Amino acid sequence: MKIRAAVATAVAGLTVAAVGTIAPAGAEPTWAAADDAAIHPGTQTYTEGGQCTANFVFTDAADNVYIGQAAHCSGTGGQTETNGCDSGTLPTGTQVEVDGATQPGVMVYNSWETMQAVGETDANTCAYNDFALIKLDPADYGSVNPSIPIWGGPVGISDGAGTGSEVYSFGNSSLRAGIEQLSPKYGLSLGTTGGGWTTPLYTLTPGIPGDSGSPFLDANGNALGVLSTLSIAPTPLSNNVSSIGPAVDYMLANGGPQVTLAQGTEPFSGGPGGLVRGLLGG
Repeated sequence: MKIRAAVATAVAGLTVAAVGTIAPAGAEPTWAAADDAAIHPGTQTYTEGGQCTANFVFTDAADNVYIGQAAHCSGTGGQTETNGCDSGTLPTGTQVEVDGATQPGVMVYNSWETMQAVGETDANTCAYNDFALIKLDPADYGSVNPSIPIWGGPVGISDGAGTGSEVYSFGNSSLRAGIEQLSPKYGLSLGTTGGGWTTPLYTLTPGIPGDSGSPFLDANGNALGVLSTLSIAPTPLSNNVSSIGPAVDYMLANGGPQVTLAQGTEPFSGGPGGLVRGLLGG
């Protein structure tokens, strides 16, 4: 069960590629109804036994369907190995079990592997580019819906979350023993930092081992990022979220699958009322 512990440090003054340059895709597949979909953001994934939580759904011009997870979910080092430019990882081509799928998916992109291959040296990118992409088997495409449970969306790609702005997530750690009421998360951002690569934040409840990779939305329902680390200092028990926009831009610029984010079929419905809906079972 993966979640990384890190001492958070802010490295200011660096820039990243512009958000929102995701390649165009063909017509989206016919999605399963949100209430019936077996595969969706928040689904559990298992990479050689390590359990994480899937984030967003993506498609390409050939209508292939992918789902994201954190790159560190396939890490081969210790829990405190957080630098993707020098931490061990399983290679692309590794099979990933996706809860609700009849066939294993295949990891077709891993930011850690890519950064090491291209010799990345930027400190923010190395620390916070934490994204992997799993291609689903075509037999399972009809079981997918891209909507975030409880919250709906995503409606697009976020360019960051300011200090004090609302954030939303859906974790699915097996440590919760299937208690679905504990999955929806509502919280506040501490401000996007690290040159746009990361957002420290607090949520009720906080992310725990097994939630790694889970999706986060900003206050407007845009895809903000994926759960990456639990911070020890200077903000104890906060979580750090790796920004999805820069992560996908990096993938596209370095030979990764040319995908586009699939928007949710369910409208975004934010606010603390989502926690109430979660407690009532949806």
